[in-house]
Amino acid sequence: MSTFFAAFIILMLFFLLMSVGYIIKKKAVEGSCGGLGVLGIEKACDCDDPCDKRKRRMAESERKAKLEQNRII
Repeated sequence: MSTFFAAFIILMLFFLLMSVGYIIKKKAVEGSCGGLGVLGIEKACDCDDPCDKRKRRMAESERKAKLEQNRII
């Protein structure tokens, strides 16, 4: 039982230190290696044709980018 309490306390200290770091730096926790973009992989799946849900998201982001680009103010 003492092993459980020791592990629990260490875990709580870890979370406490991470939260203090977040509060001080105001920066979210993120990976250090850059993810799939570093490897040149644009998407997580290996399919040639993206699914309908991804196509809708891509079209929506392109539409938002065009609107932002054509803004007058």
